[in-house]
Parts: sequence; C-alpha cells; structure tokens
Amino acid sequence: MIYPEIFEEKTGFDKIRLMIEEACISDAGIEAARKMKAAFTYDKVVHQLQITEEYRNILLLSEPIPAQNYFDLTDELTEIKLPGTFLETEELGLLKASLITLVELYTFFSTPERKEKYPLLTALSEELYIDPEIPKQLEKLLDEKTNIRSSASEKLAEIRQKIKRKESGIGNRINKIIAEARQKGYLKDDAEVTIRNGRPVIPVPASNKRRLKGWIHDESATGQTVYIEPAEIFEINNEIRELQLDERREEVKILIHFADYVRPFIPELQRAYTHLGEFDFIRAKAKVALETASILPVMRRRPVLNIRNARHPLLYLALKKQHRKVVPLTLELSHKERILVISGPNAGGKSICLKTIGLLQYMLQCGLLIPANENSEFGIFRNILIDIGDEQSLENDLSTYTSHLQNLKVFLRNADRHTLFLIDEFGTGTEPNLGGAIAEATLETLNNKKAWGVVTTHYANLKLMSGHHEGIINGAMLFDSKKLQPLFILKTGKPGSSFAFEMARKIGFPEDILNLAGTKTGKKQLDFDQQLHQLEIEKKDLSQKQSEVTVADDLLKELLDKYRNRILELDKERKRILAEAQAEADSLITAANTRIEHTIKEIRETQAEKEKTRKLREKLKASAGERIKKNHDALKSLKQELEEVAPQEETVPVSSPEKEIHIYKVGDHVRMQGQRSVGIITGLKGKKATVEFDSLSLKADIQNLEPAQPGKQKNDQVRLTTSTSGNIIHDLTTKAANFKISIDVRGQRAEEAILNISKYLDDAMLLNVPEIKILHGKGNGILRDVIREYLNSLQEVRRYKDEALEFGGNGITIVSLRY
Repeated sequence: MIYPEIFEEKTGFDKIRLMIEEACISDAGIEAARKMKAAFTYDKVVHQLQITEEYRNILLLSEPIPAQNYFDLTDELTEIKLPGTFLETEELGLLKASLITLVELYTFFSTPERKEKYPLLTALSEELYIDPEIPKQLEKLLDEKTNIRSSASEKLAEIRQKIKRKESGIGNRINKIIAEARQKGYLKDDAEVTIRNGRPVIPVPASNKRRLKGWIHDESATGQTVYIEPAEIFEINNEIRELQLDERREEVKILIHFADYVRPFIPELQRAYTHLGEFDFIRAKAKVALETASILPVMRRRPVLNIRNARHPLLYLALKKQHRKVVPLTLELSHKERILVISGPNAGGKSICLKTIGLLQYMLQCGLLIPANENSEFGIFRNILIDIGDEQSLENDLSTYTSHLQNLKVFLRNADRHTLFLIDEFGTGTEPNLGGAIAEATLETLNNKKAWGVVTTHYANLKLMSGHHEGIINGAMLFDSKKLQPLFILKTGKPGSSFAFEMARKIGFPEDILNLAGTKTGKKQLDFDQQLHQLEIEKKDLSQKQSEVTVADDLLKELLDKYRNRILELDKERKRILAEAQAEADSLITAANTRIEHTIKEIRETQAEKEKTRKLREKLKASAGERIKKNHDALKSLKQELEEVAPQEETVPVSSPEKEIHIYKVGDHVRMQGQRSVGIITGLKGKKATVEFDSLSLKADIQNLEPAQPGKQKNDQVRLTTSTSGNIIHDLTTKAANFKISIDVRGQRAEEAILNISKYLDDAMLLNVPEIKILHGKGNGILRDVIREYLNSLQEVRRYKDEALEFGGNGITIVSLRY
C-alpha cells in the first residue's frame, strides 16, 4: 500500500507525473501517464524500468526512431463500425500519418542488431503490426493536402474537369467585364475580382452600382463600395455550384467505400493504437530521465536501500537553472541496519533527505529511472508509508499531533519486513518527554516488526536507541561550525547536533538571552551531544578492531589452507619420484641381466679364446659401469629431489655469527635471518630481493638475508625433526597471528622510529598486507615529516594519507603498499 492518499503531493511526485504528461504527444500516452501507479512485484517493476532504459539509450544514441504523428484514432474508428458511416478527409489524414508511424516503428525494430540491443521494445513493437495494404490504399486515396485524389473514381475526375472548365470560362468573362467597366469609368483603376459568399464579385463605387447589371452580395463598412456579381456569369456560377454538389456526393461514396474496406481491420488498428500510446508513454519517461540525468540502478528482489550520490529530481532541475549543483545523498540500509535516525540542525536538509528517499523508491516502483549512481541498489517494498509535514485538519477536528498519531497507528498496523516508513520530526507536536517516549516505543515496535525506515528527530532518547537496539543506526546532517551553516551532507554512523545556540548566534539573537538559556539548560545537557559523539567514535573504533581481527583471521586461515595443500602436493610428488626410481631400478637390473646372458651366449657360440673372452668381459664391465654410473647419477638426482620435498631434520640457531657484507645475484641460495629454510634468489630490485622457498615466493630486504648452501642447514644449529614446509607454515602463521595493522612510534626518536617502521614494513610485505597505519602523534609535526620523507623513498609504498579527522587526523598516517 501507498500511504497517505496525498503521498504524491508530499514527495513531489505529482510534479514528476505532470512532466511526463507534458512530454507525451498522444492522448493515449497522456492517459497512460495519468493512470501510472506503483507496482509491488519484482518482475513487473524491473520490466518497466528496463524497457524505459532501452528507450533512454535510443535517445542517448540519437537513433532515428519515429517521434511524431502518435495520433490515437481509437474513438474515430469506433464511429465507423456501422455500415454507411465514414471518416472525413481530415480524419483520414490523421489516420494516414499515424499508420505510417506504426509501420516505421515496426520496421525500426525489425533489424537483427536492434532486436538484440532492445529486446523488450522489439517485443512491444510486434503489437504494432498492421496490414501494410491499409496505408497503401490511403496513399492512393489522399494527396499531400489530405484531399481526395481525382483518380479515386472516373466520375469524380469527370466532374472536377467540368468545374475547372466552367471556372476558367468565368475567369475570362469577368476579366472582360472589368476591362469594359474601367473603360467606361464605372470602376476604379485598382479594382480586382474578389469572393463574397463563395461567389466571384466586382467592387463597384456605390454611385455606379446601377450602371453594372448583376446581384449585390455585400457592401463595404463605409457603404461607399458594393460587391456585384455580374448577371452574365450568374448562370455559370449556378452551374458550377451544381457540379460542386455532384463532386461532394461522389466523394462521400468514395469515403463510404473506404470505410467498408477498413472496417474489418478496426480491432487490429485499435490494438495497435493502444500500444502506440504505450510507446509514447515510454518515450516520455525516457525523455524525462534524460532531463533529470536519471539511470537504472541495481534492482534486488529483497528489500534493500543502498543509495549512491542520489539527487531529488525537482531540486536538481531547479538548481540547474541557477547553474548550481545539488549536494548528493548517499546512505546504505541493510538487514542488519534497517532503520536510520537522522538528526542535525534545522534547515540542514533532513526533510529533503527524507523526501528524496521516498520519491526515488516510489519512482522506481512506478517504472521511472532515478538520478543516482548506477551502482546504487534498491529493493521492492510492498508498503511505502510516510508522515511528512503538517496534516492538521479542521474538517476532521484533528490537531497536528493527533494527525501524526493517526499516521503512526496505520504504520503499526501494516508494518512488516517488506515495509518502508518515513517519518519527519518524529515525536514533535506535544510535551517533549511524553512525545519522545511515545516515539521511542513506536520506533522500537517498528524495529521488532523488521520494517525498514528513515526518521528525522531532535530527541536525544531516539538518538540513543542505536546503542541498545540492533537494526537501528544514527545519521547526522553535517554542519560547518566555523561558518555556522549547514553542509547538507548526510553522514551515517553518528548522531547530529541541533546547533540551536550556534544558529541563534548566527542570526544575531541577543547574547544575554542565550547566556541565560545556557544556565537554565545546564552544562550536562549542553555536553550531551559531545558525549554522544564520543560514544559513537568508540563504537566505530571497536567495530573497526573487530574487522581487523576478522581480516587477520581470514588471512591466517588462507595461509594455513594454502600450505596444507602444498604439503599434500609435495607428498604426492615424493611418492611419484619414488615410484619412478623403483621402475628405473627394475629397468636397469633387467637390462644388465639381458646383457650378461647375451655375452655368455656369444662366448659359448664362438668358443672364444682367452683374449676374446677378456675383451668381452671388459666390454661387459664397461657397460655395467656405465649402467652403475647412470643409476648412481639417477639416485643422486632423486636424493636431491627427495631432500627438497621429503621430511627432513631441521635445526634452530643457537648462536648468530657476526654479519658479513655480501653482494647477491640471481640464483644465490639464501635464508632469512633467524630462519631455517633455504631459498633461491629469483629477482633483485634496489634493496629488495624476491626469494623462492619451494613454490612459495616472498619479497624481503637484502640486509635481512644471509648466504646458505643448497639443501644444508647451519652447522651451529640444534637438530629438530620437522619439515621445511612445516617451518614456513609455522613462521608465517606466527607472524600472521601476531601481526597488527598499526604501529605506534609516539615518543620515539626519529632514528628509532624509522628502524622500527622498516622492520614493520618488512613483515607487512611478507604477509601481503595491503594497508597499515603509523601512529606518530601530532605535536610539532617533526616526527610525522621525517616518517613521510622516509616513506617517499620506498618503492613499495604506493601512497599515504591522513586518517579521518574523527579518528586521529594528521596524527596517524595510513600507508597503502604496492605488490
């Protein structure tokens, strides 16, 4: 349901409807605009939006779609359903023009490219199809001026030819009469033939009216000139008149004949006109969408409000004329945060924010595009209820507050999880404590019913509800406390102040009165807004820390899964290598046996001498040696592979040798300082090296590396039974679990801070952390400048910026890392 009945007037939709009506060019389109109403099913709403979006794209691309002669002749066609009735030529002219538009529209969407590009409009255009013979017959019947062509019948052509000859004879005769009258001085020199009562007449001075024989049809206003039809052409005019009557009778016969022809097609034509009106209506909606910079947002089946940079269309048009821009509205409501309580100063934009939300939701459900970003998300609500403005009723003896209560009663009766309610100045109109209590109870009940809503208020108890009611959040209309003027920007997550004292001072309210008011209000009340603001900051900080823990937990889980899978792969690889080694050994033994048998056979068959036997033995020995060497090499290679993947005994350092300066190159074997795993350098860039440990690739500072022998551990290490991969997992897991996305260097000297930040950045790069925070404090800004100068020298730093003002401002630097 849409509540109240004056919903459209309250939100400004009545003016949007009028804009669409004015954009229509057919009566059927205007009627469709007047009947437009909200739909409550996802499929119907999305269909209307998508078909309007298709037409908007046609207008954007300036495609040559017919945009005129959208005449609706449904009523005229109804009038000729009875035999003997017909349409006049003027009506046939409109019929001809509109049928041409129908054919052109149908043809426009008949190309394969447009069928694919505009599927919904193409489907609608199928309803515009008419028998192409009808416009052809009209073309034969009417000329460009919508007169019946002489070729319509032989008799009509003959009659018109006679009329033409008679009129030509009259012309010649009347010119001769005028020439003779001028010669006799009966007429003025500038006298010319004119028409009175459909008859050709000559203007004659009243003093000479009896000198020219004929009939007087008229006289001038002064009476000095009379208009005479000469007697000589009177009879000819009568003959022409008779011929004209014959012409009309023949034309009527032709029109009746055409009506008889078109009568069977009337249902088809009326259906086409209905859909032509629908085309006109869609065209008007698309045209208004272009005027208001409107788009099709993301539509969801479930209720949702994720509004990005939305604008009230009427405010947008009004400010556009003044070459000003609207401050866009952005807010997000979800199933966890369904109700937004907006507070802030008067004239700060709370009410227009409320109206914008209600208007845009209603526009979408009426099939209209909205002025917002395309990534905005909207759902479908079965109930849209508003309580905005003063609804005091003298007729029903209702006060302002009573009318609000009546509205809230309707809200409570109909609210459910598919309801959107909008309430302006919630709780006002009566004694504040009582009105605030009723408002709080009402809002709590609406929240329990899982309804969605936005309310504006100045009441502190409503601002506090978000702290102990899941589903309710605060929002504030921002205010420039220096310039003492509203910014018209909505910021969710914190309540706003009414800035009553500040606004009073801005308009020059007496300072002594304000001081007196301050004493009566009490410091506790004046500090309330600040305390509430601090509470919201702490709440957001806690939420941020929870998010950080979640991110760290997800990272840890991802790393564990990754290395568990890698261990499984390594185990599978080890088994494969062992199987191949066994197969190779079997092959070597088989080959050796075959070679021995062949040699013995050759000795026996040749009865070889000792020298021959010795040579064969040496050859066999050499062959066996090659086989043994080959087998030894294969086993050695296998051993190296197994050492890389099979579980090994690892060691932990017991002492750290003095660090030596070493120049590395790609291919060198190294280990991280304090680590046991040996890796290979695969890339060098500045002071950074890319090191590959098995299939794991990490970036590290060169100064944190030390040379190592492939596959070997340090000599001064205590041996432990654990795998290489297990060590890597253990090290990274420990780092990920203990890693924090912020480092605090406040109070440290510059050199100490830079050293700690350098080590911290190494760990962050190792764990692929995209963003970290450095807490350096504000002070004189010296430590901050040194840190940022250091960050500028690092290639791995993509960019850095100050923290948001309410969370530390320039006392905290947010650093984004490059990988």
